[in-house]
Amino acid sequence: MLWSFESFFEGLEIEIGPYRVKQDEMIEFARKFDPQPFHLDEALAGESAIGELIASGWYILSVFMRMQCDAFLNDSTIIVSPGVDRVRWIEPVRANDVLDGKVVVTEARLSKSKPSMGIVTCDAKICNQYNTIVSTLSTKAMFKRASCP
Repeated sequence: MLWSFESFFEGLEIEIGPYRVKQDEMIEFARKFDPQPFHLDEALAGESAIGELIASGWYILSVFMRMQCDAFLNDSTIIVSPGVDRVRWIEPVRANDVLDGKVVVTEARLSKSKPSMGIVTCDAKICNQYNTIVSTLSTKAMFKRASCP
């Protein structure tokens, strides 16, 4: 299925995931982009407030993006995303957690300035294998309309 603007409607729920968090991957990400000790070193993480090695929140959002791409974005008419809002990291993510989630469309409207596209706003939640919410965010993306070239 090709997801165009017309595919989205308020209340639509799209399941994303699963994705197993690999310790070497989360450490490598942290080494490059978020080199705080509690993301890099088990011994130092043991002395932190959480008490163990945890994934960077930015890594979690990268996994979220991967899950969205696999679920629908790579088979869509997406043009661009102007950004995300209300990012929350609620619970720590650890190595071997299995993440999945849900994207719920909260608004789908035609662009006023570009009638060949529409803007889709979604609320997303990411959960671990215990169905505990680990992160939430709101996304916005622009999609081409199927009826327009």
